[in-house]
Parts: sequence; C-alpha cells; structure tokens
Amino acid sequence: MTFIPFLQAASASTPGSLLWSVLPFALIIVIFYFFLIRPQNKKQKETEKMLNALKKGDKVITAGGIHGVVSSVKEKTIVLKVDDNTKIEFNRSAITSVKTDESAAEPKEDKKTKKTNASEKEETVDEKAKKTTETSETEENK
Repeated sequence: MTFIPFLQAASASTPGSLLWSVLPFALIIVIFYFFLIRPQNKKQKETEKMLNALKKGDKVITAGGIHGVVSSVKEKTIVLKVDDNTKIEFNRSAITSVKTDESAAEPKEDKKTKKTNASEKEETVDEKAKKTTETSETEENK
C-alpha cells in the first residue's frame, strides 16, 4: 500500500481548515489563562503584599502551623514570639496568613444578625399576642 494518496489529500488543505485546526488550541490556551494562570498571579501578588505589610505586633500563622506574634521584622526573615520567653526566626515565605482581629470583624455581622433576630423576635411576640387574644376571644364567646 502506498501512502502517497493520503499525503496528497493532507497537503491539499485549504487555509480555512488550518484556522479550524488551530482554533481549539488557542481556546484551550485562553481557558488556561483565565482559570489557572490569572488567579494564581493574583494570589501571589496578594501574598507578596501581605508579607511586605507585616509589622511588629501582627499575629501570624506559619506554613508549619505555628501561631505567633511578630517580634521583629528583618529584610528576609521575621522573628516570632510564640511564648513568653520563646522567639523563633522564620523566612518571610514561611508566613502563610495574618490573623485578623475577630472582634473588629464580627460586630458588623452581629449587628445585622441581631437586627434580623430582633425583627424575628418582634414578629413572634406579635404572633403570640394575636394567638392569646384569639384564644381569649374564643373562650369568651363560649
């Protein structure tokens, strides 16, 4: 069997078919960019921003799970105070997150939930009052 007829058919392709054969690969590259590369770059920039903003007194968590307070900040390392007399020096890259003050973040949510809970309580109180008046009216009618 000769492969010459197959090669001639493959070389006789039109420019439009070349576009259709390259288009799926271009779409895959665009999808990878928007779903994998771009979010990873954003996360990396946020991490760098967090590490550059570290200051003395911040509560942090390391990659190893150690919780501590920043005692001093150096160019490439950070000294964490983990206990009264214990200080450990870490690379900046070992810091994974900065603990936020939970008491400052929660009141906004608590106020919203308290408002909704208060309005629910008011409704339930009103419903109970209506029920008691209805039951008292039915008892009086008897």
